[in-house]
Amino acid sequence: MGTLNGKTLFITGASRGIGKAIALRAAADGANIVIAAKTSEPHPKLPGTIHSAADEVRAAGGQALAVAVDIRQPDQIAAAEAQAVQRFGGIDALVCNASAISLTGTLETPAKRFDLMMGVNMRGTFFCAQACIPHLQQAANPHILVMSPPLSLDPRWFAPHLAYTISKYGMSLCVLGLAEEFRAQRIAVNALWPKTVIATAALAMLGGAVKPERCRRPEIVADAAHAVLCRPSDSCSGRFLLDEEVLTELGVTDFAAYQVTPGGALLPDLFLG
Repeated sequence: MGTLNGKTLFITGASRGIGKAIALRAAADGANIVIAAKTSEPHPKLPGTIHSAADEVRAAGGQALAVAVDIRQPDQIAAAEAQAVQRFGGIDALVCNASAISLTGTLETPAKRFDLMMGVNMRGTFFCAQACIPHLQQAANPHILVMSPPLSLDPRWFAPHLAYTISKYGMSLCVLGLAEEFRAQRIAVNALWPKTVIATAALAMLGGAVKPERCRRPEIVADAAHAVLCRPSDSCSGRFLLDEEVLTELGVTDFAAYQVTPGGALLPDLFLG
């Protein structure tokens, strides 16, 4: 295992859930974490703010910069990126974790929700990459890691929630294109997706459709992300990775510790199975 000590990670949606878990894992190495998310004041339904996440990062051993940013707005992304560079001197890795979800059919998806998913998921990923790449070009081991699923044209992933699928596959298409566009400049661009459903606050937003005891904890994704970001950037790019497979390559064989309820039956994550 390598280390992210002294590296600067720009993580979107890092105020809670998987994004925060990735931040805390990197902080344990002594990394600098840019917490780029919208929640600067407590949310009535979701835990955590950029400031509480920053406190946790510092407690874990890292340095933190909390920046309130709506990644649908390129000017806000640019301002956040500028603050990150001013504070830490550069950017070594971009983690595109922020995401909006609505598992609704075509007739049940209003324009506002459609635009939110496209804006946060696909547009946000594109413009965060655009803002960070000039600094990644100067980094010793530059990475972009996008939390998006393996690409598939199987209609069963489109029919139940067309808008959401398009938005997430848009993120994955960014991985495909950016990896090839910047391969010669050795910027690694990869996607990471959980093999099973992860227990985060977002589950509550789905109306209890998924029981936490059938899920794994965010730490499995964080450990996998850490492993990917520690790889030499010219050795792995353009891949669609699953958290369990990444850790298996490192020799992990027992995943029980990651389960919310050890020994319980797990649900495969969306876009898998």
